Amino acid sequence: MTTNGPGVVRDAVPADAARCAEIYAPYVRDTAISFETEPPDAGEVAQRIAAAQREHAWLVLEDGGGVTGYAYGGPFMSRTAYRWSATVSVYLDGSRRRAGGGRALYSALFDRLADRGIRTVLAGIALPNEASEGLHRALGFAPVGTYRRVGWKLGRWHDVAWYQRDLVAERPPPG
Repeated sequence: MTTNGPGVVRDAVPADAARCAEIYAPYVRDTAISFETEPPDAGEVAQRIAAAQREHAWLVLEDGGGVTGYAYGGPFMSRTAYRWSATVSVYLDGSRRRAGGGRALYSALFDRLADRGIRTVLAGIALPNEASEGLHRALGFAPVGTYRRVGWKLGRWHDVAWYQRDLVAERPPPG
């Protein structure tokens, strides 16, 4: 458990799934930030939490006794050589954006992933999304490319910008 300004960051537990699903649902229903078209229910989110925690991590931000956001890491690609890289995502309750929660969650997530041997993290950002691009740049991510018109949602095509950040400075061969 890590205490950072906007709350306490801790490992997610199955009981957090319902609240994580609530936080995520508006992103799915009302925006192109997520390319899912139907919000997952608590059961599905619980399965995602368990899958992420097997090799990566899923963390929640708790403030005032309730979950106000979450972040997770997952596989970048399925081929074994990609094992040392992970994709990352962060979602906050709509009333908690731009209050330091994303930074707190990502900071703890990066530490956890580095401890598990992850060397590089990547984030795909559906465009436009100035807030997410700003957060990722502020946390040391660099833009590495954009996939053009790859997602159809809310009546239009969306680009996805990819950002990358190294978690470790040196890269000896993996053990």
